[in-house]
Formats: sequence, C-alpha cells, structure tokens
Amino acid sequence: MNNLKVLITGGYGFIGSHVAERFNKEGWEVYIIDNLISGCLSNVKFKHKGYQLSVEDAKCEEIFRSNQFNAVVHLAAQVNVTASIENPNLDTRSNVLGLVNMLSMSKKYGVQKFIFASSAAVYGLNEDFPIDESSSKDPISPYGISKLVGESYCTKWSEIYELDTLCFRFSNVYGPRQGNAGEGGVVSIFMEHIMRGKDLVIYGDGEQTRDFIYVEDVADAIFRSSYSSLKGVYNLSTGQECSVNSLAEVLVNMHGSANVIYQSPRSADIKRSVLNNTKIKRDLDWIPLYSYKEGLIKTYEWFKDNNVVESDTATEKVHSEASTEFRQSIQKVKPYAENILAFAVTAWLTLSQWDIAYAFIDVSMFYIVLIGIIYGNRQAITAVFLSVGLLIYEKLADGREIISLLYDTNFFFHVAVYLFIGLIVGYAIERKNHLMEMKDNKLSEMEERYEFLNNVYTEVREVKDELQLRIQNSGDSFGKIYSITKELESLEPEEIFTSTVGVIESIMQSKAVSIYMVNTNKSYLRLVAHSTEVISTQLKSLKVEEHDYLRQMLLEGKVHLNKEFAANVPMMSAPVMNNGEIVAVIAVNDMNFDKFSLYYQNLFKTTVELVSSALSRASSYIKATESQRYVKDTTILTKEVFAMILNNKKLAKEKHNIQYMLLTQSGDSISLKEFSDKVKGLLRETDYVGIGENNEIMLLLSNTGSQDADQILDRFSKKNIKLAVMDGEMACG
Repeated sequence: MNNLKVLITGGYGFIGSHVAERFNKEGWEVYIIDNLISGCLSNVKFKHKGYQLSVEDAKCEEIFRSNQFNAVVHLAAQVNVTASIENPNLDTRSNVLGLVNMLSMSKKYGVQKFIFASSAAVYGLNEDFPIDESSSKDPISPYGISKLVGESYCTKWSEIYELDTLCFRFSNVYGPRQGNAGEGGVVSIFMEHIMRGKDLVIYGDGEQTRDFIYVEDVADAIFRSSYSSLKGVYNLSTGQECSVNSLAEVLVNMHGSANVIYQSPRSADIKRSVLNNTKIKRDLDWIPLYSYKEGLIKTYEWFKDNNVVESDTATEKVHSEASTEFRQSIQKVKPYAENILAFAVTAWLTLSQWDIAYAFIDVSMFYIVLIGIIYGNRQAITAVFLSVGLLIYEKLADGREIISLLYDTNFFFHVAVYLFIGLIVGYAIERKNHLMEMKDNKLSEMEERYEFLNNVYTEVREVKDELQLRIQNSGDSFGKIYSITKELESLEPEEIFTSTVGVIESIMQSKAVSIYMVNTNKSYLRLVAHSTEVISTQLKSLKVEEHDYLRQMLLEGKVHLNKEFAANVPMMSAPVMNNGEIVAVIAVNDMNFDKFSLYYQNLFKTTVELVSSALSRASSYIKATESQRYVKDTTILTKEVFAMILNNKKLAKEKHNIQYMLLTQSGDSISLKEFSDKVKGLLRETDYVGIGENNEIMLLLSNTGSQDADQILDRFSKKNIKLAVMDGEMACG
C-alpha cells in the first residue's frame, strides 16, 4: 500500500507552504511545483519532492506520469493585481494556461480531487454584503477575470470529464511568510513597516474593511476538503469585517509604538469587503479556529523573528538583479563598440597613406568581411554604411563635388561591391549562427529534459527503495500491513476472523476490536471474534434496526467514523465484503485520539479490504471443496474439517479469550441426515456441527460460555434433540 500523495502548485509560497505542512502532518506524501518567482525553498522544511517549474510547462506531465496523485491543490498564480493590469499576458499565461495544464494532467492521470484557489476579486465592486456565492460577479482587474475564468474551467472539467473539482474564493489571507503582494498584503506591509520603525500609511479615512482570514484556517479547510465529497464553488472566509484603522490599532498596541499617517484614498480601493461563509461551514463542518487578534499575534511573532533575515536576503536579491542587468546591458552595447573601433582602424589605414605599395588593397572590404564574420548581418550592414561614408569622404577630400559622384560608375561599383559582400557574408554568418543557436537550444533542451527525467527517475527509485526498506523492517504501519497480514493467508473463515483481530489490534494500536457476522437478511449481527479487553462489555448480537450507524453502513457499504463520539458506537467500523455482499463488520471500539486521523482511517480501510480479499478466497475454496467438506447429503462437517475448526477455536481462546461450547448427541442414535435436518434451523451462522474423534455427532457453538449451557440444552430439547455438554476442559473454551 502506498501513502496518499498530494501535488501542491505554488507550494513554496505563503499559502502553499502552510497547506504543504498540513498535508505532511497528516501523513501524506507532499510534492511541490513552483517556479520560485514569489516562493522560497526555505518555507518548506520537511521531507518532500520539489520541482522548479512553471505550471504551464510541458515537463509537468512527467511528474504526473511518475506519481499517482490522490489530490492536486492548485495555488500557483500571478497574484499581484497591479502587475495583472500592467501585463495581462503574463497574468493569463500563469493563471489560465497553467490552470488548464494542471486540469488536463489531473484528468489524464486519474487525480481524485482537484482544488483551485480562486479569490474574492471575482466579485469586484459588489455591495451586497455579506457577499455569498450566488452574488453577482464583475471583476475589475485582469487578475479577478483570470480567477473567474479559472472557476469556469474547473466547473466544465467536472461536467465534461467528471474530474472532482472544488474552488475556494479566498478572502484576505494573512499570516507568517507572507509577502507584500496579494489581497492580504496590507497586514504584511504594516508588519514590515512596524518592525523597521516606519510609518503605517493608511490611504483614505481607514474605515475601509476587509475579511481577514488566518492562513492556517485556510490550510485546514483545504486539507479537510481533499477527502470530502465537496464540489463546486465556496467562499473561504471568517465572515467578519475588520477596518484598516482597527488593524493598525491592534498592531500599535502589540508593538508598543508606531506612527500612523493618512494619505489620499486610492481610486481602485474597494470600500467594504466581507464574504458569507455559511455554505462552507455547513457543508464541510468547518469553522475558522483563529480569531483576528490570535492570528495577528502569531503573525507578529513570526515577523519579529524573521524580518531581519528577510531584509538581508531581499537586499542581496536586489544587488544580484542589478548586477545581472548591468552585464546584459554591456553585452548589448559590445558589438557596436567593437564595430566602431574596427572602423576607426580602417579609416586610419585608408586615410593615412600608410604605404603606397599597398594602396591597391581595399581595407574597407576586409573590415566589412571581418565584422560580418564575427557579428553577422546587422553589424555587417552597419559596416557597409560606415565604409560608404568613408569612401564619400575620400572622394570629397580629393576635390570631387558631391554631385559628380552621382555620375561616377566607379563609385557606384564600389558601393555595390560593399553592399553585396556585406549582405552575402552577413546572411551566411547569420544563417550559420541561427542554425548553431537552434542546435544549441535543442541540445540544451535535451540536456535539461534528461536531467529532469533523471531526477524524476532517481526520486522514484528512492521512494521504491525506501518502501522496500519499510516493508523489510516493518518500521511503520505500512510495513506492518505487509508483514502482519500474512496471518490472513488461510482458507478457513474461522481462522481468518481470529487472525483479523490480531492484525487490526497491531495496525490500529487498539485492544478493543470486535468482529460480527451478518445474518442472511441483514437484520442481526452475531459476534464471532473480539479482543480480550472487550469480552465483558461486548454484546453477543446486535439488532440492525436499533443502530443507525449499522443501517447506514449496511446500506452504503462504506467505512463509518464516529466523528460525533457518540456513546455505544465504535470509533471506526467497516463492512467485510464477499462477492459484493456484506458478510461481516469489523469494529474498533476504542482508540487513542491521536490515532483518529485520516492516516489511520486509510490504514483501517485498506486492512479491511485485505480481510475481504482473504475471506473471498476462503469462500471460493469452501465452495469448490464442498463435497469433501461435508458428509454426503448433510450439513455435517467431516471429521478432519471439524477437527481443524475446533483447533482454530482453541487458538482463539488462547489468544483472545474467545469462548466456545462443545456439545455431543446423548439421545437415541439417529442417522446423520436426520440429525442434520433437525438442527439446521437451530444453528446460528457462526455455529458448526460435525463428526468427532470417536465418530460421535458434535456441535460447536461460538461465543458461548458455561453460563449459557442450561438455556441451550433446553432449547434443543424442545425440538427432541438430546444433547450433553462434553466432559473435561474441551467442553467450554
């Protein structure tokens, strides 16, 4: 069995890193795609797999192909509203094309849940407060438009391709690791200013309001929704308004001192913003855990501890970018500078009459060829114009009139030769450089692709090796499943049920496990096996109609979790299937609270599926060997089979103190068929009748103690069946 896997795009960013942490704490394997434009590798400190890619990059498919993700959380986006207005193409490429790429890959590679981070920006200047999901949407920026388009893509992917998609419209998210961009940026801006002793600048009167939500509440909602049945679009907010004045006041009181100044309002600012969160609270059973002030305290403490480091890092980044820009500028100017220098040498040689013996050599022609070979077409044409200018200067210096040059065929021949050589050499070199550049790009692309695929391969090998090591050492619950479930390798249902108790106890770390058989019409459940610690409290039979959780489980065939911690209801219970029918129920009646997590829920579900598989094999075997298992024309087990089942009962007694009773026929001797017909309607699904060692007819009653003997003998006696409890230790387990 593999861990649950989640892919988080933008996972090194502010919100993404908190979401990644939450999934990691719940035992999921975390994979991250991030181009690191706004994210930071240091935000994620736990073991994970990271890829420095843009979400629209075609190489993302290799990541999906190499890993089978259970969920994808798409947080990667261009979140700066101002940048979206200045460069809408960049905004569209990241926020729309990147989303479509992730949706397509999720559909293609069987992702179970796709969660998209939308925004309150889709509502625009809506004044229907508090704004709910059905309110009108009229975004005022390309950023808001791209988020609304993204929601439409998710909805259509769900309708057309049946991909389970969920969109969250975030209100103003704030918290540790936040930068100054995005919709909650005012909190981080104020935090940085207050740490550096700068003024807190408020635009307008400060009474504009926002719906601030703490980032860990957002991460909690995203995680819980990843394994829920939620679909569609939901607001994710606190549902409470907070003014900018109130924010500034809280921070000033927290820090001790700060100067607040007011400036003219900005035209693009929204006066009020608050989202109605009733729908998400009802459908996900979620509420924000952090109050506004609690979240600010945690955010303040983080900025207090990390602000100086971030400042130094930002300064280094600015210096590095400035240095890179300077080098790029030099590279652009260099060809022109060298061309001019070469022309200066050419002009000096031409005009200086350096040696009359070499006067027949046209230096300008060599200059044009040389520049064309080195720099290509653009600089070659520049050299041609400079050489023509030098030629004109020569002619004028010899006393020629400029008008006379228009009639000089020799002059035009010179110009034509210069131009021809410049064009031919420049074009040839340009073509050669272009071909070389194409080959270099292709080689670079292939090398990059090879390196990427090699990294993916290496990571897959590491995961495989790690999984093998886990299995060998049984160091965690997945290894335990591999080693412990070997106990289920039996072809006898009795032995499987007995072994299952030990398996569930070990994997779930609980000593309160019970297994019930379901009767034919699914009205009763009979106890067949249980842990030692539940022997005194466990009911031997359950009436289905008296227990809502049993009715629901038998109807839906799904795992039941006692999230309400209702009394007399198991913490976890699951149906055991045999050929599509529910034949038993496994229940964990008590467990430590820290084990009541998604990680252990999936362990329990997988283990029960293994039990179902083992029981199906046993059922098929019994059906195939029915003629050797029973005495002909009866339901009485043969001596060998009955002895094996009795031995399993003894082992169950030793391991889990599961009681049984052994009875023998004491009345007049009758035929095996007659006895079989008489007891057929009196036995439970968990009882057996067979031939004993001395060829006597014997009954084996499961979960029955000596205190039940008189009642049982009387019940059989009323049907003219005379039985007696076996003498000795083997009578009752």
